Amino acid sequence: MVVDREYGEKLAALEPGIPVWIVDTPINKPVAQRLWKERPGADYRSGITTFTTTEQSSPEDILIGELDTIDLHHGLYSADPPYTVLKVNGTPPSDRIRAELSAYGLEEFHETADGFTASRPV
Repeated sequence: MVVDREYGEKLAALEPGIPVWIVDTPINKPVAQRLWKERPGADYRSGITTFTTTEQSSPEDILIGELDTIDLHHGLYSADPPYTVLKVNGTPPSDRIRAELSAYGLEEFHETADGFTASRPV
């Protein structure tokens, strides 16, 4: 999940075949559109999904606001196997984020250079 409004070309460097949800901004959207053309077989399970949010939303709010949708598309009732790791680019794991993610069973956190990963047992 990318909540960085200015992620842009870094999107192209992410591993193809892994689902990516990225906030739709004037900088991110053109890169996503180009990659959709370059990777025609990808769908929401293996490609890039953009989503909108308000300009006032913080990266933390953006992440928390999309959790239900991500879980719906990649969780226990939609995917086999369901996701066990959520990698987030664009915000650190605040106490609020940790609490929200724990409701989805994601309780192990590791900070990265541009965000964090959260995981749960398989």
